[in-house]
Amino acid sequence: MTSVMGLLEERETAARVRTEELLAEAERVLAELAVAEGVLERRVIARAELAEALAAPDEAVDARRQAAAETAMKANTGPVAGSIVPRWRPGTPAEALAADHRQLIELVEGEPAGSEGVSAKELTGRLGLELVPAKIEGVRSRAKRLVERECLMASPSGRFMPRASSDPDAGS
Repeated sequence: MTSVMGLLEERETAARVRTEELLAEAERVLAELAVAEGVLERRVIARAELAEALAAPDEAVDARRQAAAETAMKANTGPVAGSIVPRWRPGTPAEALAADHRQLIELVEGEPAGSEGVSAKELTGRLGLELVPAKIEGVRSRAKRLVERECLMASPSGRFMPRASSDPDAGS
């Protein structure tokens, strides 16, 4: 007869395996999304170029169309709040992260060298959020996600520190 604790551990292990499978699938889908966005961007540019070539030589109208197409493309690029945090790899640009995650990394990296790190409560205050448990835990959750994806480090006491790296562009 198995114990209740053993049953719970088995269920936790199964949930952990499923979570890792879904994370891998999400990374694959995000990679496919990046490729599809690149194709879309090329098609938008091709259509704009064709329209420009076929249109009357009115320079002002062409310039407005081009500016509108570029603005639309820029508005549709980059991660959004709530998006999956990609695993850090050398050369990963900061733009690969959503703005709220980039802001957390910047706050942690802004700490003086040799400091013991930043607590979730301190990060919450620096973000200008109300210091209530719900907000603090939300910030802690995002910071822990960055630790899991190797974008930050956590001390045993739960304080967050910049990722240790020999890469000079690690924070970029």
